[in-house]
Amino acid sequence: MPKHFFEDMVRVKGNKKHTLEIKTKEQLKADVEIKYSNNKHRYLLWFVALISIIFCFFAFSFLFSRAEVSIMLKTKDVVLDKNLSASLDFNTTVLPFELTHLSGDASKMIFLEEKDLKEKAEGKVILYNKFSSIPQTLLIDTRLEGSNDKIYKTKTKVVIPGMSKDGTPGQTNVDIYASTEGAEYNSTPLDFKILGFKGTSKYAKFYGRSVGDITGGIVGRSRQVSDLQKMEIEKELKATLKNELFDKISNKIPGFLLYKDATFLSVEDFVIGPVASDGSVILTERGTLYGIIFNEHKLTQEITKDNFEKNDSSEVFIPNIKDLNFSLSGKENILFDSVKNINFNLSGSVKIVWELDVDKFTTDLLDKPKKDFDQILSQYTSINSALVKLSPPWIQSLPGKTKDIKVIVDYAK
Repeated sequence: MPKHFFEDMVRVKGNKKHTLEIKTKEQLKADVEIKYSNNKHRYLLWFVALISIIFCFFAFSFLFSRAEVSIMLKTKDVVLDKNLSASLDFNTTVLPFELTHLSGDASKMIFLEEKDLKEKAEGKVILYNKFSSIPQTLLIDTRLEGSNDKIYKTKTKVVIPGMSKDGTPGQTNVDIYASTEGAEYNSTPLDFKILGFKGTSKYAKFYGRSVGDITGGIVGRSRQVSDLQKMEIEKELKATLKNELFDKISNKIPGFLLYKDATFLSVEDFVIGPVASDGSVILTERGTLYGIIFNEHKLTQEITKDNFEKNDSSEVFIPNIKDLNFSLSGKENILFDSVKNINFNLSGSVKIVWELDVDKFTTDLLDKPKKDFDQILSQYTSINSALVKLSPPWIQSLPGKTKDIKVIVDYAK
């Protein structure tokens, strides 16, 4: 009997015990209410989060708002053909001008071929008449005997004036050339006698002295700049020098205008450098450009003063004022060092553009509602039309910082 009881106890040891919990209606209702309350709080939390995100989005959109304002300025097209006067005197009511100048040089390198040359030396001589008060005529190719025992000839017919009453010899200049080719006729300054008067009383009383050296004589192979080359290159370098000096002056005087017809080029020196072993030589033109300059603002006022309504005191500018045709009256007779008053003509098609104070306009827009934009525009007579774009597009006020407002000024060209 006890044996069987022990075996029964072993079988029961592997069984699991299950417990059943029975709740009342009140307990079940309380559980439902707790679950509903938890879900409600959860939904409310998501709603608050969503509202916060939307608020932050709009807050940041206002923080990073931008405005772009496109402006079309008031303009007027005019065909100009106007005669004007200007004075160096700033105390007059006439348009003032100023004087300026700049020196410089322009160079060009060329290569010369070696050629067989036969050239006669040339120079200039002053001839004197100490013989009588009667003028003396010398024909072309009159022979002159130099103090180097070489014979030279006059290039042209010449008349030597007679002596004055006080005994001062009459004198005149004449160009000469050597009687034959060769470097032996090149010389430092010489004294001269008129060979045709030799053996007469005139021989000692008519004499000459060369002005500077006598040069250019050569026989042999050489590299030289021909007269034609020199003339062409000198012309080219003058034009280059004038343009370069014109550009330099124009760039160094902001606010002033210089027209090409209001300039004068004074050539100081034309230098032909030594010929290098490869046949290259540098030619240089030196000179000074003198110019009459105008204050751009004052010239603009003078040009446009007849193109305004009586009650319009707006500031204007002319974008292409530098491109107008400028013609200086009597330029060939003007002495730059003594010029005081000038007359000139300006012609061409111009566009008069009304100016806008962009900084003031931008300041007036700060923090203004978009609906007030047209009212602000009405205060600026220089604006023909304007368009404002706000970013992001749902904001209805312009930014409060000038850096966030971009003003683009345009006009019909």
